[in-house]
Amino acid sequence: MKNSIIAIIFFAAGIACAKLQLIPKTVLNSDFTLYVLYLQMLLIGICIGAELNKTIGFIKTLHVKILLVPFTTVIGTYLGVILFSIFINGMHISDMLAIGSGFGYYSLSSIYITEIRGETLGAIALLTNIAREIIGLLFTPVFAKRFGKLAPIAAAGATSMDTCLPIITSSVGKNYAIISVFSGTVVTILVPFLITFILGVM
Repeated sequence: MKNSIIAIIFFAAGIACAKLQLIPKTVLNSDFTLYVLYLQMLLIGICIGAELNKTIGFIKTLHVKILLVPFTTVIGTYLGVILFSIFINGMHISDMLAIGSGFGYYSLSSIYITEIRGETLGAIALLTNIAREIIGLLFTPVFAKRFGKLAPIAAAGATSMDTCLPIITSSVGKNYAIISVFSGTVVTILVPFLITFILGVM
């Protein structure tokens, strides 16, 4: 919980600094977060490379189980959407499933949904999937402690391969980095296909 609280504090501090205009415009106009992400990916790659044989041995012990991680991420997301649809009125189940099909990939999913269903649903998809990414970033240590080491990977969805990868790795161990990247990649590839299928059929 300590790591989550620290992450929330820094996140809130970032919002406050931007709101109070304490950040130079050059910083706001430049996507430094992307370069920080690249640096984190490099460092994770170095860590994995340093213990590559150990990591490969760990993957071999999992066998087919690694394929189930993205599968359970998709199924778990849809079950969650169906559960919460009971409490939401005025929105068709297909629209909610399409939003859930973003799996945290807010940029691509919101574009697809906007093109098919309009700007309102696209905006909802954008905010919902941003929220999923933020939840993954802030609560990964809690998910790992309460629900197991694969839980943060499933919770992060598509973002388990990039923005959430550093926090996932630090919370569950470097051995799970490859699983996280694999799951995030598969889920990311599925996003456009699942959205168009759901909105086109249902």
